[in-house]
Amino acid sequence: MAITSTPTPAWDVATLFPPQGNWDESDYLNLTDNTRRLVEFVDGRIEVLPMPKMSHQKIVHYLANLLLALNIGTVVFAPFRVRVRAGKYREPDVAFMLEHHSDRVNEDFWEGADLVIEVVSDDDRDRDYVTKLRDYAEAGIGEYWIVDPVERKITQFELVGSDYQQVAEAREGAEILSKSLPGLVAQASAIFRAGGLL
Repeated sequence: MAITSTPTPAWDVATLFPPQGNWDESDYLNLTDNTRRLVEFVDGRIEVLPMPKMSHQKIVHYLANLLLALNIGTVVFAPFRVRVRAGKYREPDVAFMLEHHSDRVNEDFWEGADLVIEVVSDDDRDRDYVTKLRDYAEAGIGEYWIVDPVERKITQFELVGSDYQQVAEAREGAEILSKSLPGLVAQASAIFRAGGLL
């Protein structure tokens, strides 16, 4: 009779990386280059984000196409890094950079953005509403949208000084008009319909 053992985590892999609190930017960049997972870097620590759901990805796809149609800059979507500051990287669901800020676009990451959009994940709603609100303000990103599939609403923030101020909230039948990207109008119903939620 064969003896079976309980599988254990591959702890040896963990020894290839620094302990929490001792990561530097090159460790983080190497990890995300090799894993292609959503991993964010905050002051020596890494944060592994959950795998997005299909509705989440369909909303991201719709928003990326909406931004591409403007033809006034570059759009990227996760996984792609945006540097908030030295020692802090986030991977927004969608990020947009106007053409005249192309000097902030790098092959491995962007230095900030003109607009970032997060689609709220169920695992930690405060990450988008509290933590990233603070982080994107710290990066000087002029506009931040939070798309909430559970509450079926889009909340729009504009950077005023060093903090965000909520300027609009759109639910089914309403729209968001960008403050910083000419011609960008997003219908809440169309966004949630794209995600298969309406």
